[in-house]
Amino acid sequence: MTEEGNGFRKIIYLSFPPEACGRPVVCNLALLFSLSFNILKADISPRHEGTLTLEITGREENYRKGLSYLKENGVKITPASQKVSRDEEACMHCGLCTSLCRTKALSVDIATRKVLFDVEKCSACGMCT
Repeated sequence: MTEEGNGFRKIIYLSFPPEACGRPVVCNLALLFSLSFNILKADISPRHEGTLTLEITGREENYRKGLSYLKENGVKITPASQKVSRDEEACMHCGLCTSLCRTKALSVDIATRKVLFDVEKCSACGMCT
């Protein structure tokens, strides 16, 4: 979680059960808790189970209340960073992945020419793979 002005920013991965897919629980984060959100990735399966990768920004207290609200509504919350792993042995440090990373979680260290991974910036979009 990184501090931004008066609030916090966190990228999270949400899993919605079928009964929560038809309700505006994510919109209520803004209405009830004054949180801003950016949808980074969304998917709804044929059985109406959904997943959503969100970047949420707001005051820490409101962020925690918003997460509690989501949990109360049956939404499973996982930090996006737990959805991604990097195979250090297979990485050739070519840097191709850095051009595909929209959140700048991947970058090249100019001094060592190694690809660096900032897990806090990762949105788990999968573009790097």
